[in-house]
Amino acid sequence: MKTWHPDLGRSSSPLYMAIADLIELDLKSGQLSAGDKLPTHRDLARRLAIDVTTVARGYVEAQKRGLVQSHVGRGTFVARIESPQVNISIAADPDSRRAAVLDLSMNMPPEPDDPALVARMRDGLAALSSDLLPLLRYQGFGGAAMDKEAAATWLARRDVNAPTERIFVTPGAHPALLAILATLAKPGETVLSENITYPGLRSISAQLRLRLCGLPMDADGIQPDAFAEACEREQPKALYLNPTLQNPLTLTMPEARRQAIVEIARRYRVPIIEDDAYGFLPAQGPAALASLAPELTWYIGGLSKCIGAGLRLAYVAAPDDSRALWSFAGAMRSGNVMASPLTTALATRWIGDGTADAILAFLRAEAAARQGIVARLLPAGSYGADAISFNIWLPLPHGWTRSIFSTHMRSCGLGVVASDAFTVDGVPPEAVRVCLGGPMARGQLQSALEFMAHALERPPEMAGSFF
Repeated sequence: MKTWHPDLGRSSSPLYMAIADLIELDLKSGQLSAGDKLPTHRDLARRLAIDVTTVARGYVEAQKRGLVQSHVGRGTFVARIESPQVNISIAADPDSRRAAVLDLSMNMPPEPDDPALVARMRDGLAALSSDLLPLLRYQGFGGAAMDKEAAATWLARRDVNAPTERIFVTPGAHPALLAILATLAKPGETVLSENITYPGLRSISAQLRLRLCGLPMDADGIQPDAFAEACEREQPKALYLNPTLQNPLTLTMPEARRQAIVEIARRYRVPIIEDDAYGFLPAQGPAALASLAPELTWYIGGLSKCIGAGLRLAYVAAPDDSRALWSFAGAMRSGNVMASPLTTALATRWIGDGTADAILAFLRAEAAARQGIVARLLPAGSYGADAISFNIWLPLPHGWTRSIFSTHMRSCGLGVVASDAFTVDGVPPEAVRVCLGGPMARGQLQSALEFMAHALERPPEMAGSFF
């Protein structure tokens, strides 16, 4: 038996994943060879000062990857690395029929274009082929244990440290939000939100026949005094907030304002629904509301904006309320059965092997580069944005109306959405959300923004779109 003593510090993955990672690395580097016998679970656990079950999980993960073979009574042996029989090539062109399916009205993250990163993402997908049949089966609601562990690891980045029994893997933020609202409020009851807010909340509230009441905002988010007054007047069943890189205004609520909102919510016992879709993008953002008030907050950590919308996954951390937990679980199970095991497994793998971190790093850098293009073309102070947001909020000058401007911009390839979609109460402002992400390359984005900047320099009657 070869004496194998891996250095777990060489991998940033969870310990059990790190063991499999290091077997693969050492096999490729020649430190391990096909046929080498690996230490027993107990022996390796003693050497590494970790739990025996962690080693066992690591060997199981290595066996899934085809790196080792276990024989009852004989031990675990290194296998030969064989190329997976999956036809996935970095040079492969996407099916044009799928590539053409694009909704410009959605606030999409930029798509990775780094060949090494794309190859890494594809490798993760190819690695799931050995588990394909189990992943096509019905599975338990809320995610398997290893998926909940990955979710807990991911949410801990936002200081959301819920136990796994209060974490649910759901098929996207939308179904989660629908189930939470159905749990908290009955038809006719009031839910509070920002007055300019996420359109999905408006749609879901209408579907559930809830009364959505918008709160006035300033540069730091909803105003505390207005929130307290609404609690007295409306007796709301919940407060919905998108407090980091808020969609569509791109505002981030600072720490002091978060503390003030939490204190009011505690005073009036109003549950908070924290939609943290963009919360993972800032390298160092304010603490999540769920970390300040875990007993009150339903936390939704969607993966659409920080990894990929096509995964259709969100991690929900529920407050410590057993009855609400049961109601939420029942609503999710009856409406959705389960999140897709295939995409859940892919997200778990990407979180475990660092691919998710690489995607996040790309998104931060690319969003900053795109915001730099905007800053060069539009006058400072003429729009709202964050340095890493995927959109800008554009108040319209020179007599432009939101409907005329949206029509004029329809042909340029930018996703422009009028303020009507976001306004809860009152007359919508003459403003639009302009999306900067998606598959559009920087050069295409610059051309579209140049077209937009030129239009904004002149009154709408000078545009040629209406002849």
